[in-house]
Amino acid sequence: MTQINVRVDGASYTDDVEPRTLLVHYLRETLGKVGTVVGCDTSNCGACTVHLDGEAVKSCTVLAVQADGSAVTTIEGIADGRTLHPMQKAFHEMHGLQCGFCTPGMIMASIDLVGDNPDPSDSEVREGIEGNLCRCTGYQNIVRAVQQAAAEMRGGEGRHAAPAGADAGAQA
Repeated sequence: MTQINVRVDGASYTDDVEPRTLLVHYLRETLGKVGTVVGCDTSNCGACTVHLDGEAVKSCTVLAVQADGSAVTTIEGIADGRTLHPMQKAFHEMHGLQCGFCTPGMIMASIDLVGDNPDPSDSEVREGIEGNLCRCTGYQNIVRAVQQAAAEMRGGEGRHAAPAGADAGAQA
């Protein structure tokens, strides 16, 4: 066992973990952060995406011991009390989810994307979230949600802020 000290969603934790424990399993099984989803265990789907020291990572590719001394933010840690993060709110308003399985990782990856590119085009959003798979949607509403949240996060109007389905014929 190895002792780690990690800050998760603003709270400090000291725990003994097996050196082979993946961060996703530590978050879910030890800390109860079940919003971080185990999708594929092979880093293909992105459902387990969290922020490690401010950068989006697939937590199934990081050992818990590698997070020692770091700050981790999960989907549970991005809302401000009962007020949703702008990305969460936009995913809800723009119908950027269906079954919801990929949504936590998609939101976390999208927040990272918008942090690097505050006004992404459709193609930049699609490229920025390409490591996160959704089996339910055609991605158009996810793209709109990311752009709406980006606009709110920078304090301006969205590039494509039309309600979901407003131009259903243009969806790919």
